[in-house]
Amino acid sequence: MQWSDEGIVLAARRHGETSAVASLLTRGHGRHAGLVRGGAGRTARGMLQPGNRVEALWRGRLAEHLGSYTLELGKAQGAALLDDADRLACLASACGVVEQALPERHPYPAIFDAFCALLDALSAANTVWPAVYVRWELGLLEQIGFGLDLAQCAVTGTAEELIYVSPKSGRAVSAAAGTAYKSRLLALPAFLVGNGAAGADDIVAGLTLTGHFLERHLLAHEAAGIAPARERFLHRMARKTTRSGGITAV
Repeated sequence: MQWSDEGIVLAARRHGETSAVASLLTRGHGRHAGLVRGGAGRTARGMLQPGNRVEALWRGRLAEHLGSYTLELGKAQGAALLDDADRLACLASACGVVEQALPERHPYPAIFDAFCALLDALSAANTVWPAVYVRWELGLLEQIGFGLDLAQCAVTGTAEELIYVSPKSGRAVSAAAGTAYKSRLLALPAFLVGNGAAGADDIVAGLTLTGHFLERHLLAHEAAGIAPARERFLHRMARKTTRSGGITAV
């Protein structure tokens, strides 16, 4: 059997002397691995950079087999980020989260489309990509069935002064309702409820928020916790809180 689909390279590991096993996020077939013959060669290694968009043809005798990929490079968006350590760390984090959080061979077209939008943001000259990434993780949680409710306060029902999130329910809490419990609540950065731009502190707060629910709902089976690449990205963004003007968002 065979199928063709558009895909984003998540990871590739050498297999034997000349081949590689590539993991793709495809639009119609989800996270799906396949053998790339000659994938260890110089030309194929360039194509198999995480974040690159490809046209994929998969063939296998049975659907449950590993099968093999024939790939054609679409957009080398991952390779274009190799000279920007911050954006490359963001891309590695996204790939690591998808590898951990999504079940194999289950299609999530909305997550695929959102990943494409994140790649476009990372490729753009502006500096809004950190906020796009945080929103991408929020969207991933929603698509998997664990979306956060940030529209109104869980206690009072108000949509004003939402500055906290309950770590258990994932619902927003207003300043007035959460004051007595603020040490037990997660910070809700204003940019996630449409209130202004985001600086480095806001991005870190957003990553801490989404990271909590990724681990709580999607990665409970992972003994080692969240993907190391995601941890490195969070630490990289946290270092920027000591510098003004490091990152911004709209």
